[in-house]
Amino acid sequence: MATTSQATLPPAAERQHTFEQAVAHALHLWPALTLSVANNWGGEDSSDKRDWFAGVVVDLFPEYTDTPAAPGAKAVEEHDLQDVEEVLLQVMVDEFDVNVDDDSAYEVATQIIAARTQCAQGQYDEAKKLQERFNNRNAKKVDQLFKKVEDKDQDTDWESEDSGDDDDSADVEMNDAPAAPKPPKEKPVPEVDEDGFTTVTKKR
Repeated sequence: MATTSQATLPPAAERQHTFEQAVAHALHLWPALTLSVANNWGGEDSSDKRDWFAGVVVDLFPEYTDTPAAPGAKAVEEHDLQDVEEVLLQVMVDEFDVNVDDDSAYEVATQIIAARTQCAQGQYDEAKKLQERFNNRNAKKVDQLFKKVEDKDQDTDWESEDSGDDDDSADVEMNDAPAAPKPPKEKPVPEVDEDGFTTVTKKR
């Protein structure tokens, strides 16, 4: 019966690829990581680090195989939800200097474990759901994602200032937008008139 069940599954390469894509999509949809990459908190190669991050998570699990397990062979232990969540949080601290203190890492880990379990059975519902969310994310303005995270902590001036921007400029400007937990502070450039007097501007 085990052999028949194994034969009905999609090829291991297909299941592995689908799982890897699900992990990548889950990480790209994680607001904490999106903010970190957008603000280069992991350095100039923050975007590359996110890709590496996905590889780290995928490597937590053995690759799927088309070869049925030998009778009596010990099953390979899979990492559980807590293991994945701990890795997500640790990499954020080590590579992006960000301490994620909400439940978002748990949610991402849940999505990854669900995709892992389903792909092992040849089912791709979770992977497809993540892919659809990933494909639809460009339909929303990037600054709306930033605003949702910012509103939980404090009101910021840039939210109202950016609200009139069009979609084409959102991707370019998001690197300059202050975002929690460490918004950059920009000092205004002093204005000097023809007589050499400096215009003093008052902070709100």
